[in-house]
Amino acid sequence: MGCSHSVHNETKKSEKAMKAAVLIQNWYRCYKARLELRRRQALNIFENIEYADEQDQMQLAKFFAFMLEHYVKNKSSADNLPKIFNPEPKRKSDEETIISLIEVPDTYYGPRLKFPLTFADVVLLIDAFKENQILHARYVLEVLLEAKKILQQMPNIIHISSTVSKELTICGDIHGKLDDLFLIFYKNGLPSGNNRYVFNGDFVDRGQNSMEVLMVLFSFLLVYPNDVYLNRGNHEDYLMNMRYGFTKEIMQKYKQHGAKILHLLEEVYTWLPIGTLIDKKVLVIHGGIADNTDLTVLEQMKRNRMRSVLMPPLVPAVFDPRHGHFSHELPPPAMLAMEQLTKYEWDQIITVFSASNYYEEGSNRGAYLKLSHDTTPRFFQYQSSQITQAKTLHERVDIVENAAFRILGERMIIRKTNLIQAFRKYDPNDTGKISLSDWAKATEEVLELHLPWMSLCPRLVKTIEDGYVLYNMGFKDLPVVRAPKVAKAGMVETLVRYRSDLKIIFNIIDKDQSGLISMDEFRAMWKLFCSHYNIDIEESHVDQLAHSMDLNKDGSIDFNEFLTAFDVVHRATNKL
Repeated sequence: MGCSHSVHNETKKSEKAMKAAVLIQNWYRCYKARLELRRRQALNIFENIEYADEQDQMQLAKFFAFMLEHYVKNKSSADNLPKIFNPEPKRKSDEETIISLIEVPDTYYGPRLKFPLTFADVVLLIDAFKENQILHARYVLEVLLEAKKILQQMPNIIHISSTVSKELTICGDIHGKLDDLFLIFYKNGLPSGNNRYVFNGDFVDRGQNSMEVLMVLFSFLLVYPNDVYLNRGNHEDYLMNMRYGFTKEIMQKYKQHGAKILHLLEEVYTWLPIGTLIDKKVLVIHGGIADNTDLTVLEQMKRNRMRSVLMPPLVPAVFDPRHGHFSHELPPPAMLAMEQLTKYEWDQIITVFSASNYYEEGSNRGAYLKLSHDTTPRFFQYQSSQITQAKTLHERVDIVENAAFRILGERMIIRKTNLIQAFRKYDPNDTGKISLSDWAKATEEVLELHLPWMSLCPRLVKTIEDGYVLYNMGFKDLPVVRAPKVAKAGMVETLVRYRSDLKIIFNIIDKDQSGLISMDEFRAMWKLFCSHYNIDIEESHVDQLAHSMDLNKDGSIDFNEFLTAFDVVHRATNKL
């Protein structure tokens, strides 16, 4: 009796323990699912804002075309065009002479490169970069110049064949993330004659080590020109670099010779191949393809004329009998690319993105793929996570989510006036409140981000009562815009919203690269900008603000100082 009773109790205890374990397991699964939902929502915010930025780039490209048309109509020759439209011809001997005059001091303890480079030189370079050393400007320029010589000999589309003994590794965007590049090499081996790589563009921008990434890739190209292939991405573009950070990185790391590096880099970009074709079956190209992509057309384009993805190349003026005047047109190959594309059939399209933690630490994994002889892909994922390794899953999600809401807050603060106006359209009786659904409609009408605004609303607005948003009560934890006192509210929002575009535009009209533009140039460009972007701001307000930024009253404006005067400042505690 006693024995059977003891067994019965033990059985009941075991059942209770099992039920408790199942309950805990189910709770934990729900907990992880909620965190994953928050993470995906944050990624959705990041991705949609990035897509909106790409549309802004298209608008900027349209402005350049508009600006070009203005210059062509109003100038008697192309001599007065900004440098992007009419770049000065460069002599090959000048580059080598300039580089030879740069001395490497004895106090420099970084790697010293000798050309032609060897595999040992690249290993030395990698070891130096792991110790956060900066390569001397002379060696940077020499690597760029030697890389340009090799790239100039390559066709637009590189044709390669797979072999049984040599697998091919394909990497996507690196975006200046040196840790990711080194992690790929650690897991997959360094490039060599038996370990071939294709790097499919976007080596630079966003990350903090774009120069180091570029130097490693170009150095391997110099050592293994038949086994390392580099395609051009949309960030291999000096205008994109102004917007997304690489230009700033170069000028910070190479203050004395930064302008020379940027000058040569602009040339190198134009000679990067467009794509790589493997076994006439697999096309590796940045940005994907259209249904009617024609490789024949791509192979015939004069790629070195495309100095920027934001600006079509300019050819000398020719007489147009249709209109009875001289005009500047795209070169014929580029016109063919737009007008005479024919379809191919594609069985499968794969996107490979190799920058982990792209939006924020812990936001995403990176990946690369390997192709065997039969072109069957194998995928490998990884994540460089030095900062978040010691953090819990909840803490990692918090980091990603807070960063997402931070950039969403920036979008909202620069459109605050437009948002309030949109809310009032749904509040004809001026009650100060609108329904949650109307709030979501109005927010989408202004921001056009295609986000689930109804679910985001409780995290963005201060007060919701009985299903109504009290929009006059404001938003939660939005950043603030710091601006000069003389600036009017509407102008402040405009300047913050278009600050990146304006910086690129001002750099273009700054012919002597002094960082200064005259008041007349500023007014003329602002007038064109407002006309194209349909911005209604009184010219007197612009003049007043411009004069206030002319600190020494010499009739010139330091436009970088002008634009950085309009900062978006986040509060110290931004817990959402």
